[in-house]
Amino acid sequence: MTPPPARFRARVAALLALALGVAAITAATPAKADNPIVQHVYTADPAPLVHNGRVYLYTGHDEDGSTYFTMKDWRVWSSADMVNWTDHGSPMSVGTFSWASKDAWAGQAVERNGKFYWYVPVVNRSTGRMAIGVGVADSPTGPFRDAIGRPLVENGEIDPTVMVDGSGQAYLYWGNPNLWYVRLNSDMVSYSGSATKIPLTTSGFGTRTGDANRPTLYEEGPWVYQRNGLYYNVFAAKCCSEFIAYSTATSPTGPWTYRGTVMPTQGGSFTNHAGVVDFKGGSYFFYHNGALPGGGGYTRSVAVEKFSYNSDGTIPTITMSTGGPPAADTLNPYTRQEAETIAWGSGIETEVSSEGGMNVGYIDNGDYLKVKNVAFGSGATTFSARVASTVSGAAVEVRTGSPTGTVAGRCTVPNTGGWQTWTTVSCGVSGLSGTRDLYLRFTGGSGYLLNVNWWQFGTATRKADHGWETR
Repeated sequence: MTPPPARFRARVAALLALALGVAAITAATPAKADNPIVQHVYTADPAPLVHNGRVYLYTGHDEDGSTYFTMKDWRVWSSADMVNWTDHGSPMSVGTFSWASKDAWAGQAVERNGKFYWYVPVVNRSTGRMAIGVGVADSPTGPFRDAIGRPLVENGEIDPTVMVDGSGQAYLYWGNPNLWYVRLNSDMVSYSGSATKIPLTTSGFGTRTGDANRPTLYEEGPWVYQRNGLYYNVFAAKCCSEFIAYSTATSPTGPWTYRGTVMPTQGGSFTNHAGVVDFKGGSYFFYHNGALPGGGGYTRSVAVEKFSYNSDGTIPTITMSTGGPPAADTLNPYTRQEAETIAWGSGIETEVSSEGGMNVGYIDNGDYLKVKNVAFGSGATTFSARVASTVSGAAVEVRTGSPTGTVAGRCTVPNTGGWQTWTTVSCGVSGLSGTRDLYLRFTGGSGYLLNVNWWQFGTATRKADHGWETR
């Protein structure tokens, strides 16, 4: 286990002690501040995909301390309830594309015929220009491989978005400073005809003043989708700083009509990038800002808001919040839950686990995880966690109300002999019933204490010599 970036150790102290001008991360309100939805790495350019009862969120990854768009890989997250997000790590990077040299910038993934296609812009090593590559995987969490071994399309422009309309025709759109599209073939890795430039008219994309070279508000980051027979193009507008605007059309190729602002300029990042999905009866708007400590235009963080379309199908004005959306579902504590499924994490990191997937690690005394809307029902009496450690005296505390709230139980963690040498610890808990937020707080001496892979609650039937048995 290598030491994590120093930024995060500093961030924990800031999170607990400093206001930093961001209400979402003040020490006074950690339990209510669940936007941004990821706190342990910087994320940008959200691209949500609904599949089999979960939202899979594909993001870029701003490197620590970036002073430009320094991005080397992409990340995947998922949620069944819009408040607890599972870290699936990085299933694709610049290195996935042997012909690419740098810049893992904003892309989007889509599912078709049982495969997942991720369209991303990277620099083509041979030309020095931005080109659109395609990753493909058999799972929404990857791993992704280069689908064709070369760019799908290249004209030096960025920000691909992909949409399959009701007739089954797929379209790929992209562009800054222009806006382009191609009709994808059913294989999703080739296209018919040539790239077509969409006319950027003021009636279609609004009027920009002060820049004769950019007469319309369209800047970059299109997100195109179909809803109730209408096509929406939500895009980053003007620069800089950007706001989010949108246009609509009755055809996927236009003509487009400008509809106005979705999200005004705000949030500490001079860029913004939108993604929109419907999930479990609600509509959700994803975006990024600079809300985490150390955050800004090159160290961004993804957040999400729930919204309702107006009766005529227009999108209301949406404002960034620190609280995030309400839970769309409950979380079942009686099934195994990955430790990297988190509503809010303080001080923690994630890493690839020797047992598969990811685990939570680099845990110091006082670090904690928050999990929201946990449905304990009539009451849990046991708690188990899969842990690893190289020290003695660490513990996992089960708390409610806040990270320093009522202690429902405490499991001691032994020295297992290695950071990836796993054992399961169990302990009794009490006072856990109904639906409530859960806090797992980690305690012990100084330095790194333990790693956690998963946890699970149960109802005790008896206490055996080897621990608690549950049903």
